[in-house]
Amino acid sequence: MAADPGTAPATSPLRRTLRLVLPHLDGQRALLAGGGVLLLLEVVFRVLEPWPTKLVIDALTRSLGADLAEPGPQASVQLLVACGLGTIAIIGLRAVCNYGATVAFALGGSRVATRLRAAVFDHVQSLSRSYHGRARSGDVVQRLVADVGRLQEVAVTAGMPLVVNVFTLVAMLGVMTWLDPVLALIVLVAILVFALFSRLSTGKITHASRKTRRSEGELANVAQETLTGMTHVQAYGMERDRSTTFQGSNDRSLKDGVVARRLAAALERRTDVLVGVATAAVLLLGGARVLQGAMTPGDMVIFLTYLKTSMKPLRDLAKYTGRIARASASGERVADLLDERPDIVSPADPVRLGVVRGAVELRDVHLEFVPGLPVLRGVDLRIEPGERVAIVGPSGSGKSTVAALLLRLLDPGSGSVRLDGVDLRELDLRDLRSQVALVQQDAVLFTGTIEDNIRQGRPEASDHQVLRAARLARVTEFTDGLPEGLQTEVSERGSSLSGGQRQRISLARAFLRDAPVLLLDEPTTGLDPDNVTLVGDAITELSRGRTSVMITHDLDVARGADRVVVLEQGRVTWTGRPQDAPLDGVLEESHG
Repeated sequence: MAADPGTAPATSPLRRTLRLVLPHLDGQRALLAGGGVLLLLEVVFRVLEPWPTKLVIDALTRSLGADLAEPGPQASVQLLVACGLGTIAIIGLRAVCNYGATVAFALGGSRVATRLRAAVFDHVQSLSRSYHGRARSGDVVQRLVADVGRLQEVAVTAGMPLVVNVFTLVAMLGVMTWLDPVLALIVLVAILVFALFSRLSTGKITHASRKTRRSEGELANVAQETLTGMTHVQAYGMERDRSTTFQGSNDRSLKDGVVARRLAAALERRTDVLVGVATAAVLLLGGARVLQGAMTPGDMVIFLTYLKTSMKPLRDLAKYTGRIARASASGERVADLLDERPDIVSPADPVRLGVVRGAVELRDVHLEFVPGLPVLRGVDLRIEPGERVAIVGPSGSGKSTVAALLLRLLDPGSGSVRLDGVDLRELDLRDLRSQVALVQQDAVLFTGTIEDNIRQGRPEASDHQVLRAARLARVTEFTDGLPEGLQTEVSERGSSLSGGQRQRISLARAFLRDAPVLLLDEPTTGLDPDNVTLVGDAITELSRGRTSVMITHDLDVARGADRVVVLEQGRVTWTGRPQDAPLDGVLEESHG
């Protein structure tokens, strides 16, 4: 399960983030290693960069008559030109290495992030109905898109420079120690003080960033809920209320974000003061050592250049510490999502279905979502292959729960659900669900064409098979009048189509699937009489020769079944022929 937001995780956020990313580095190691080599070469060129300046200053000083302890050439045009060209070459090569490393890490980081996002998306799809019932979809999308994106961004904009700066700092500290161990102590002390500042600040920044990402997830959820229910919001005049809720989440996100950035900015400014103090100390002590003859003016210049170059990594480390802390908070949120374990999984050694006859059975099924409040109480039900059964009953009697059990979106608390005598828990989930065609009350359509939505029933189907399914489901009765026909684009959630048109597309999907078991959950609810007739005719055609389970409040649909099962308070209270069923009382009660 995901870590409780109120408790500190046993593993540090940065370590959890690294564990999250490392498995996806396969295939990118050569690219990232090449980028690493270029980074090291850039460090080498950074170390070499000030040396032409030292040579020129010492040569000029000798030419002006100074007696330097260190022997060397005097200034000449050839020396000045050589040092100038050397500086251009070193800076040019450093720029090329930096460019190559940036491209390598950007490409590798993008590929790793793409693989990670795909893995997280697949994991989210594998999570059970119980998780999706309690999860906030806006927050899940925020983790999937924004948090993974932040990991990718920081890997390039902070991770790579951080590595460069650490290597630069180590290399230059080594050269400065070789030049003058006394002055090098000043830099070492500055580095140790910075490490202390960073250690004290990183945990606070990470905690504040974690709160910020949580607030942003709540903000995304409020926006997603409002946009999804916009018709309801406008119909009930809820705009002001939703704006107030959104503004509250927005203000919390702003407040938490300011805290995180204030802490990061404080670390950067403390580092600036530390760099200033270290520079002043080197100027004072270095000047004295030049006067004592312990080092040349060129040594002093190169030391100051190294100091400036090595202090820049300290400033950058302060800046990147905040970025990496925020990235760690994002990584922790993604890791929490991946820690969620699905309740419904395929067995390790599933039973393989052969030719499915379509015999469906519930044996003494008990189920409760809340302890002490049973939803199903000892349900026994057997449906023969090819039989059409209507399940009716009052709202809350457990009808939709039966449908969820047949698709194994839920498992019974006790008892078993079987297909052709095999417990569904012994079957591979994909294999099981491929044997069931589902038509829901609210037809789910995705962005794309009408044909694309029909083809979801069986993606490998031919164009002829898709067209046949569309005709059987009466879809062509309205698409033939459209300029683009089946290639007409469907708007988000199918809002450009009527309820009856969406339902017929859903039926065409089921026709194309050609599964031996058909599951219909309130397929005609909310439709006008004309569409009820069209959808009803399509259902009659679709259910012919298939095991059909129809959950319905529609009297005509129930009377068209071979058998009616009445479900009340989680129990089967009556089963028999439609003409003998107490349908009027049950269906009136269900509407009341």
